[in-house]
Amino acid sequence: MSPTRQASPIGTEGATRVADVLLLFLGDADELGVTQISRELDISKAVVHRVLQSMVARGLLVQDPDRRTYRLGSAAVAIGARALRDTDLRSVAEPILRALRDDTAETTTLSQRSGAYRAYIAQFPSPQEIKMLVELGRLFPLHAGSSSKVILSNLEEPEQREIVAGVLEQVTPSTVIDPGELAAELQQVRAHGYSVSRGERQPGAGAVAAPVFDYTGSVAGAISVCGPAQRFDEITVTRLIPRVTRAAADISAGLGWTRLGHEERQA
Repeated sequence: MSPTRQASPIGTEGATRVADVLLLFLGDADELGVTQISRELDISKAVVHRVLQSMVARGLLVQDPDRRTYRLGSAAVAIGARALRDTDLRSVAEPILRALRDDTAETTTLSQRSGAYRAYIAQFPSPQEIKMLVELGRLFPLHAGSSSKVILSNLEEPEQREIVAGVLEQVTPSTVIDPGELAAELQQVRAHGYSVSRGERQPGAGAVAAPVFDYTGSVAGAISVCGPAQRFDEITVTRLIPRVTRAAADISAGLGWTRLGHEERQA
């Protein structure tokens, strides 16, 4: 009998215990032993051993015979990667952006990267009479505006240098097109984790934006709170920054991003 056709350890109860074991790996431990699993799940070591052997046979776990511990196997990793790959950026972001709009009373937007450009793919308009609206689907360059800059600042250095060294369109009189000045600003944006702009992409508009990362740690897009520039004074911007960065982190977490993985990638 092949491993994938073996009987379940103990029926439906066994399936529940398989799920419980897998969920233990969502904690800090990369490896778990029989004793620890038995204690955490409050079941006997004999039952734990039978469940673990079944999971090893199916590739969900791998056993270290020397340490007598278990870690996630290739099948579990593949399932997780498939789930993350199929997670849609917009579906994760929309409820968070709606709440952010309600909290700030300004328009909130979601941009997705597309090569050397990005496009707005969702927005939640401000309830105020005078508001900012964006054009969904239109491509914008990555050097103009706060949403663009938080994406550009988090690209791999070769990609970023190529874009900065290219032809930078003067989108508005406030658009930064000097390569040296832009590169210096991008370093600050990346270090701070957000960008503030006033009239760089659209005259008279202000925005605070933060990057969104996917499960690989790559920047997938950006979110912003935007509105008429006169409403984006220093006091307002200071109030918005933690709200925007927190919302972006929540979206990234929904896509499978972890701070530890991000810090390892940046090292």
